[in-house]
Amino acid sequence: MTLAKRSFDLAASIGGVVVLSPLFLLIAALIKAEDGGSVFFKQERVGHGGRLFRMWKFRTMVPDASALGASLTAAGDNRITRIGAWLRAHKLDELPQLLNVIRGEMTLVGPRPEVAKYVDMYTPEERSVLDLEPGITDRASIVFADESELLAQQPDPERFYIERVVPQKIRINLEYADRATRLSDLGIVLETISHVVPRPRVRTGKADFAIDVATEQRIRS
Repeated sequence: MTLAKRSFDLAASIGGVVVLSPLFLLIAALIKAEDGGSVFFKQERVGHGGRLFRMWKFRTMVPDASALGASLTAAGDNRITRIGAWLRAHKLDELPQLLNVIRGEMTLVGPRPEVAKYVDMYTPEERSVLDLEPGITDRASIVFADESELLAQQPDPERFYIERVVPQKIRINLEYADRATRLSDLGIVLETISHVVPRPRVRTGKADFAIDVATEQRIRS
């Protein structure tokens, strides 16, 4: 990571934590009030160079959710709490990852870090994505903004994720990394924020979910 990128990450993340601290406290209070469980969810992910680290999120599922179902979470999963559904819809559960950025484990814009289970299935070519710093958001996250709804439509969500979603995400991220600039990274951040706002919904035949042109082309491929 270049000094300029690290400096930008630190300034933006520290500023974000300070400005958003009232929202952090509100979210923490809502999570705690719902079921008394922990506020944060920490999960081991694979970072730059294959190093493991603990990624932080606001907890959106019932306590011990990992023991109650699959590691993937599709739309309508009954493990998701009421507050958790709202946090996920607005991507607010990802905010604690600003702390991961401050710690130097993540960057603002970079490939979303995966769990080791799926990284172990990467081809040698796909493993080149580990040469990039993992991020809070990326181009693939925007293209697959409705991933949970898409998974919910599949008879075997995990197989679909491994065989269709993961390879496309890696391809998108590697292509983006070849031409990324500070300005394009800022564009990714702003576009991610814009996806928090509800978009027109399109009927797919099995379920209604928000869809943009890139996602529609992806589903048809």
